[in-house]
Amino acid sequence: MSGDSLVTGSFVVADYVVFALMLVVSAGVGVYYAWSDRGQESSGDFLMGGRRLTALPVSLSLTASFMSAITVLSNPAEVYRYGASIGFYALSYVMTMVVTSEVFLPVFYRLAITSTYEYLELRFNRATRLLGTVLFIVQTILYTGIVIYAPALALNQVTGMDLWGAVISTGVVCTFYCTMGGLKAVVWTDVFQVGVMLAGFLSVIIRSVILQGGVYRIITDSQQGGRLNFWDFDTNPLRRHTFWTITIGGTFVWVSIYGINQAQVQRYISCKSITHARLSLYINLLGLCSILLSSVFAGMCLYSVYKNCDPWTAKRVSAPDQLMPYLVMDILGDYPGLPGLFVAAAYSGSLSTVSSSINALAAVTVEDLIKPYTQMSEKHLSWISKGLSLLYGVLCIGMAGLASLMGGILQAAISIFGITGGPLLGLFTLGIFCPFANCKGALSGLLSGLVVSLWVGIGAQIYPPPPEMTRPLSLTTQGCNFTTADNFNWTSTSLPRSITTSPVQNSDAKHLLADNWYSLSYLYFSPIGTITAISVGLIVSLFTGGLKLKLESRLTLMKEDTTFYYLFKFFQRKVVRRTGKLDLTKDREKKFGSTNPAFCDVELDLTKSSIPT
Repeated sequence: MSGDSLVTGSFVVADYVVFALMLVVSAGVGVYYAWSDRGQESSGDFLMGGRRLTALPVSLSLTASFMSAITVLSNPAEVYRYGASIGFYALSYVMTMVVTSEVFLPVFYRLAITSTYEYLELRFNRATRLLGTVLFIVQTILYTGIVIYAPALALNQVTGMDLWGAVISTGVVCTFYCTMGGLKAVVWTDVFQVGVMLAGFLSVIIRSVILQGGVYRIITDSQQGGRLNFWDFDTNPLRRHTFWTITIGGTFVWVSIYGINQAQVQRYISCKSITHARLSLYINLLGLCSILLSSVFAGMCLYSVYKNCDPWTAKRVSAPDQLMPYLVMDILGDYPGLPGLFVAAAYSGSLSTVSSSINALAAVTVEDLIKPYTQMSEKHLSWISKGLSLLYGVLCIGMAGLASLMGGILQAAISIFGITGGPLLGLFTLGIFCPFANCKGALSGLLSGLVVSLWVGIGAQIYPPPPEMTRPLSLTTQGCNFTTADNFNWTSTSLPRSITTSPVQNSDAKHLLADNWYSLSYLYFSPIGTITAISVGLIVSLFTGGLKLKLESRLTLMKEDTTFYYLFKFFQRKVVRRTGKLDLTKDREKKFGSTNPAFCDVELDLTKSSIPT
């Protein structure tokens, strides 16, 4: 289907102005920091903001980094098709922040590293560090290309906005402010972009609430349509989304992002103190939950508006990701500028993710692939950092071009992002928690974790889980009054899913794998990689003399690193002081009786008075 036939309305001048304003402000921040920091010539200032950042901007930047346009477009479509159970991500966010601030943050902050992979060399060896770095670079370039391309495609087909004009303009602006302003520019543009994302969501939500006649009506519609399916405590790991897959699997996925992903770690270790770093993680939790809540409610609005006439099965849009832009053009098309605000929100999600990725890629390349092998001055390294930001920006735009050719592999590449995160999380956990884990165990753990999670991830792409495991909710086109002939040809969108599982009947072993192993919820790919990496790493370390390893305590988690340790000490002191005072006075009364003034005070007075004479 051509893009033109899908357009429900088209952008007017006001929409382009709002979108252009968002790009101009983002570029302006880069120019400002390039000018204000022109005297600073070290790569540390460029890549780490001179380690002088404070909690508030860093927290909003952490929120923006992985809340991409995919969140703005896919989360509401997910709620529309599968229900609001993704709201449980809020629990996995809470657990992620606690684990990150208690386990990973103290170790990385104490070592004052720029690249998280420096830790792998300090703890294991250079080969482990290089493997970790290469994995990160590959997954980040892949993911970033998709983050630029996927929203551009969805928005182009619905709003008629020029596809490559949007891809190249956002890519160029992003590369520009990353190259000019470094981490400070990235952090402060992220702060602005979180605001734009929330404003975009609010514009859709407020208009939907007015149209539908109140919040209660939207909640009632969602309830009747089975969208408020929160209480699904089915423990079956093959089910796509349940309470357990989202909270447990989701926690592993997000810990691999917040705990060890360079883009996130680089931000909070650039804070001026560990307290600011911890605070930034917890304030960021509010940002994550507000964007999650907005996207879930926007999905409920989407369902309430289209409950009787689903645009997807009626062929008005060609993919679920286009549902949200379709709604925007439908209900906000008469308000010039508001569709532009929503598109700016989607692209703000893209810009924040891409800028974080470019900055992190430059940092990792300088610290892991250039510094250890060359003797360069800080001034040269600073220039190389800027050059690398430019190079990676161009690479990411190129990757967006590749993503346009890949088509169906988009989802696979996003899964691979999770697949590589799991084994890396296992590797870092091994280093921080197990003093006897050695480099042989680390390398074999990482490789085996990668093999297992790639096996299950690629298998799931080839043999998609059957509909009874994904459980898409019912959608209807009964209330539609379109005049086109293909309105009700809805079977074509839902049948291929169940058909794909039939060829595996031939062999029992294949059938077993496809029905069980490959049908695992995609959220469990990360835990599988993590657990495999830790288990193999521990076994190999024990068999290769890991117990004889002498390790510096600063490379592992110490009890003094945790907040719980200080809380325990605080309560211990309180209790001792309270009970100790009473015991001391009782003891004194029993053993000494009353004090003797003639003995104590007079003697002291005599010595005092005898000094001057």
